[in-house]
Amino acid sequence: MDAQAVTDDPLYFEDLDPDAVWTFGEKTLTRETIVDFAERYDPQPFHVDDAAAERSMFGELVASGLHTYCVCNAMATRAFFHEIAFLCGRGLEDFRWHRPVYPGDTLSGWVELGEMRVSESNPERGYVDVHVTGVNQDDEVVVSWTVLALVACREE
Repeated sequence: MDAQAVTDDPLYFEDLDPDAVWTFGEKTLTRETIVDFAERYDPQPFHVDDAAAERSMFGELVASGLHTYCVCNAMATRAFFHEIAFLCGRGLEDFRWHRPVYPGDTLSGWVELGEMRVSESNPERGYVDVHVTGVNQDDEVVVSWTVLALVACREE
């Protein structure tokens, strides 16, 4: 089974340490990147217009939650999913936006593993619940979700 890892020596299902934590880098969101993303993908007034944002419940411009997710997902992918024998995601669970992200906020976070089991129908792959948490520069959680991942098992 071909694994889609970027590394030449990926971690297979059997190699994954359920107690490990993978941290990912950081990315600062600017007003320009927030507005650019929102204009293309989520053009709510409080994401693209300063005056409208001031009148909103946020009181100022905020990043789209989709933008927050995309930034954290990209960092989690580079830090974790590119390092494992990742086959695909089966879906997301427990997706939450916890607090708004403002221009100048710096996002970072980590990946932890939850339930892990080998597929009964296909022992060449394992099911792994991958918990992703994104935080701001004050270590306040801004977004979290669980990826229902399929990971290749080592060929015997």
